[in-house]
Amino acid sequence: MSEEKHRYTTSLAWEGQRRGRLSSEGLPALAVATPPEFPGGHPGIWSPEHLFVAAAEACLMTTFLAIAENSKLEYLEYSSEAEGTVEKTDQGYLVTEITIRPRVVVKEASALERARRVVEKAEQRCLISNSMKTRVSLSPTIVVGA
Repeated sequence: MSEEKHRYTTSLAWEGQRRGRLSSEGLPALAVATPPEFPGGHPGIWSPEHLFVAAAEACLMTTFLAIAENSKLEYLEYSSEAEGTVEKTDQGYLVTEITIRPRVVVKEASALERARRVVEKAEQRCLISNSMKTRVSLSPTIVVGA
């Protein structure tokens, strides 16, 4: 088996107070800051906590899309919502849990169980959530749409 590695680089520049600009070559820059729940935090700006939750959520979607394509699952829509819980622990503040609520719309009732299996496979194979020590759980909804 060949060894396969991919590298992803980012750059961060402090912009004053508790804010910065996150960038990566070829991607749009993002303003990042301490969330408003913490001292000196800023509302309306992406926080590391948001990005952590979003990474797990986006990975689940992209993994679902790849598995659905490979298994020729026909679906009409995919969307999700995610919630991360930050708690103060003996080790300090930690994201202790992320719940992702994917919603998949399929054309026919005969595809419901197959779509559920694809979501389960995506959960098992998501490299971001598999790399986290945070517990990541799913609460999927699979429905038939027109």
